[in-house]
Amino acid sequence: MNFPIRSAAALLLAGAFQAAGAQTPLDYLKSLEDAARSAAPGFAGFSAARGQAFFDARHGTDWSCSTCHTANPLAAGRHAKTARPIEPLAPAADPRRFTDAGKSEKWFKRNCNDVLGRACTA
Repeated sequence: MNFPIRSAAALLLAGAFQAAGAQTPLDYLKSLEDAARSAAPGFAGFSAARGQAFFDARHGTDWSCSTCHTANPLAAGRHAKTARPIEPLAPAADPRRFTDAGKSEKWFKRNCNDVLGRACTA
């Protein structure tokens, strides 16, 4: 799997974040890895395959992440309920993605609630 899909899937898999001030998507991903290791010392790292499966799966609700973001994180999406356009999720397609930890946390909080019916966790 190429980097944009792997990084987007890993970020979506990671969930709730203790990141502050991440300046690049890789910095943000590293902060999520640190949070996951703190929560579960046996954490062995993110998996692109697990991330993609999580991104595409329905988790007890009618939606998956790909419902709005599309199966391709390089493509623009559309909110399933409001039809509001959504910029591509992958940093390779939208360099602003995952560069503002506060904004990322805000959207993960909302989206995890919609897709999982609960908050995400590392």
